[in-house]
This record gives sequence, C-alpha cells and structure tokens, in this order.
Amino acid sequence: MGDIGRSAAGRELGMRRAISRRDFFDGVAVTAGVAAVGVPELAGTAYAAASAPAASGFHGGTSQALSVLHALRDGRFWQHADPPVPTGESYDLVVVGAGLSGVTAAHEWLRRHPRARVLILDNHEAAGGHAQRPGSGWTAAPATWTPEFGELLDRLGLAATPCQECGADDSVMCDRETFPVETLVNTGAPADGWIGRLPVADDARADLLRLYAGGPDPFPGLSPEDKQERLAGLTYSRYLLETLGVHPDAERFCRTMPSAAWGYDARALGAVDAWGLGCPGFAGLGLDAGKPSPFNAPTVAKEWGTAGRVAHLPGGLHGLVLAMLDGLGRKVRLRLSSPVVSVRNDGPAETAASATVGYFDGHEVRSVGAGAVILACWHAVVPHLVPDLPGDQREALRAAVKTPLVEAVVRLRSGDAWRRLGVARTRWTGAYWSLSELVRHSGDGVTARLVAAPCRSELGPAEGSAAGRQALLRTPYETLEFSARDQLARLLGPAGFDPGRDVEAVAIYRWGHGFSPEYCRPWHAFHPDGPSPAETARRRFGRIALAGSDSAPAARADAAVTAACRAVRELAG
Repeated sequence: MGDIGRSAAGRELGMRRAISRRDFFDGVAVTAGVAAVGVPELAGTAYAAASAPAASGFHGGTSQALSVLHALRDGRFWQHADPPVPTGESYDLVVVGAGLSGVTAAHEWLRRHPRARVLILDNHEAAGGHAQRPGSGWTAAPATWTPEFGELLDRLGLAATPCQECGADDSVMCDRETFPVETLVNTGAPADGWIGRLPVADDARADLLRLYAGGPDPFPGLSPEDKQERLAGLTYSRYLLETLGVHPDAERFCRTMPSAAWGYDARALGAVDAWGLGCPGFAGLGLDAGKPSPFNAPTVAKEWGTAGRVAHLPGGLHGLVLAMLDGLGRKVRLRLSSPVVSVRNDGPAETAASATVGYFDGHEVRSVGAGAVILACWHAVVPHLVPDLPGDQREALRAAVKTPLVEAVVRLRSGDAWRRLGVARTRWTGAYWSLSELVRHSGDGVTARLVAAPCRSELGPAEGSAAGRQALLRTPYETLEFSARDQLARLLGPAGFDPGRDVEAVAIYRWGHGFSPEYCRPWHAFHPDGPSPAETARRRFGRIALAGSDSAPAARADAAVTAACRAVRELAG
C-alpha cells in the first residue's frame, strides 16, 4: 500500500500502541490506553446489522462515528496512527459506505458476478445510512422513479403502495417563536376559512387570501420564458416580500413550507422551485402548470405534478436495505464502526488493475486488497481518502456541501391525544422542529416523528448548511430531547397529553451531513446549462468509482440507487 502517514521509526522505541476514536475527539489526543471501540463484522445477519437502536440518545452521525473522519479532515489522524497493517485479505469489490447506495452497489455487483468476494465498510454502528431508522423514509410517486430504482424493487419482490394523501401537511402551528399568540389551524379546509384564524396582522390576512386565490401578475407584459427567468433570480421569500410586497407576517407564515423536505426554508428555496412545488402566490403569473421550467431543480422537474403523492415501501427505505442485505447473506462481509482512511490505486490510475483500502478498526489501521472500489460516501470526504486525485476533481468534490437534518423519533404511551386533536401532520412556522407527525400506531403504542432543518437559510444553501451543521454538532442531546418534548406538549397538551407521562423514549437521529446538495437557482448560475461540478466529481479514477446521491446530485432514494448502478457499470462493464 505504500508508506501512508507517520512511519514507525518516528515512534518512541519503535513501539506501536493501540489508539481509539477517543484520540480524535474534539481535536485533542487523550491518554493512551483508552478502551477502543469494538468493530462488529456481520455476515448473514442483516437484520442485526441494519436495525437502528430504539433507545433514547443520539443515533446516526454521532461523535463516535465522525471523530476519525474529522481528524482525517483536520490533518490530525496520521499524527496518531501508524502505517496500515495488511490483513492479507483480497476482495473483488470493496464498498465504502453501507447506506442505500453502498448496499445497492454490492447487490448489483453480485448480480453481475455471483461468485465475487465483496466487503462493505462503514463508519457508523448500523448499516443503512439515513435509512437506519426502522420504517424510515418514503419515496416519490412511482411514475417518477428512475428505471434502476423500479427494477431493484421488482427484483426484490417489493411492492410499493401509492398514497395520495401522505406527505402533505394537514395543519399549521403558528408558534410563539413567530407570532404573539400560539395558534393551531387545520389547513384541510378552504383557505378563506382558516386564514381568518391566523394570529397575524390584518394586512397579512388579506395578502395570504390573495396568495392562495392566485393574486395579480407581478410581471405583466413578459413572456412565460422571461417570467420563469425572473423567478430563477429570486428566493421564495424575496419573491413574496419584494416582488409581491406582502406583509412580513405573510412571509413568515409561508417560510417553513419547504423545510422538512429540502432541509432549508423559503429564504434559500428558489422562487422557481416554490412555483413547481405548489407554494401559494404564483397562479397570477399564468404559467403552464403542465410542464416544469428549465430553471427548476432536477428533483422538482422529475417529480413535476406529483406533489403530496408518495409511495410506501414495506418497512420504508430501511426495509429496502434489509431486503438487499438479507439477499446478500454470507456473500458479503459487512464491517461497521470501521471508517475508511485511505484508498489508493496500485500503480498509476491509467493502468491500475487493483487498489488498496485502509480502514481504522478501533485499534489500528488495517488494509485490504481490492479489484475495484466504490466510494458510496459523502463527496467532501473523498479528497481526504484519495489524496492523489486530480486537482479539478478534488475541487469539484469539495463543492458538495450537504444540508444538515435532524429527526426525533418519539415512542409514546398511547395515541389518544392525537385522535382527540384530529390532526396527523403539523408544520411549525418558527420553532426548532419544523414538522411533527404521527407515523405509526399499533397495539404497542404510537411513534411520532419530528423533523428539524438546522440550515441557516438566510445565508443560502451552502453557507447556511455549514453554519447550521456546526451549531448542530455543538447542541447536546438533552437540548434536542427537551425541545421535542416541549413541542409535542404544546401541540397535544390541549388534548390531554402529558410529556412526563406519555413519552417513553426519544431517539435523536442527527445527520450533520444530511441531504445531498441539488443544483438550483438562484444559487447556481451554471444550472441548467452546465457543466456542473458533479460531472467532474464523479469521474472514475483508475479502479475507484463514485456512487452516492452526491454524485447524482439529488437528495432522493432513487438517485442513490441509480448512482450505485452507474458506478458498478463503470468498473464491472
């Protein structure tokens, strides 16, 4: 593999010591001898590997999972680690990342090469990536799926159930963080009925009525193409405040409409995409609602006309990962809590026939041989793993700034308060958790889900995501747990809910690197004409190919599957 990092000669007396992730926490080395984290290797036990813990506490992007990667990013990892120790193992394929894209890559490779030896490495304690949570995720309407996603479901025998109602809010909490009087309104009725109950200024009520009714054309005399170009230069908030001149209370009421689905609010969402998503205020433009604009973000264009229509998979996306892992059985080795720290071609990329992968097993860096490597991980990590990538590719990879996302999964004693309240999915206008919903009700109780979008949207998607991620990583579990309990009490308290009595557990799934970035106006001037950074970032490099939704780029499950299939084709032919 070559001499990576600090040589053994630099060690006092030439002695090698075991290190642990604790050496890398907070950028400060701790005392040698701290117990190392165990490294589970799970082959043929897919359910155990992919089942997320249900206990209260942090899951997902925990400090434990990220410490080695952060140390690698900051240049501290190789100050503590010795060069890799070869294991003597060799695989036909090594996949970096056990999320949906990584598991799909292994599944697709073995479909083509049934006798292949495959290893999957991941830094988390559970497989599945963002689909770690049981029952997590829903997909867009089947009509919008990529061919690869539909074919994968067919091969696994998974039938999706279309749902016309799921995915749409049925109520809005005008919360005390935004308005003087906290008020819950049921938005299932016609707008002229519930707008009168909003705790907003009279002018804002009048503006909201106009927005929902259609309103005037703010760009009279312009062609449809020119109107779309005007929209492409504005965020939805600016469109409301500056172009339509609505009262600030009206903009604040609409601000969190995209937050749960996109990870940022109307201050970052482009106006042209707000139009495509069906947000109020665009009917007066007279645009053709039957087709998207060239300026729309790719996902908005792909899912055009399917807003609010989604499909349920058995067990959600978590169930999809389980089904693939169960099918792979003992054909694949899966090593969790094993962050990859180095990936190199064996020789010049142009002629390399194999590669070497180094990973940290909790004690030391170990290396394995690979006929091919698929990186199904964040693009921003790749330059630290593959240091000899071309400069333009490294720069393009670093341009992928993922949007942070947080989910709270709350196990409740009963669903009585939800039934009495009569709502199932509530959008909040300014509180930390922008969405609360009832997601499962069984004889064992009720599970509620809350979603937060930590992005500092006023800074834009990229800068706002970076700032929001830093704030999220500094926020303790206790703060997030309290806020989840508090908002459920505020929502359900009038229906008899008591958080001290009715909450049984609160699991926080924290994803500092959550949604993959998507090219959109007004933030990416090269869209839609290109070229885009993703085209450069996802180039094959010798025996190394890139998968993951960052390479699409799109923050949807089918994009992750399609990216995995592309990477396999590039390497396997």
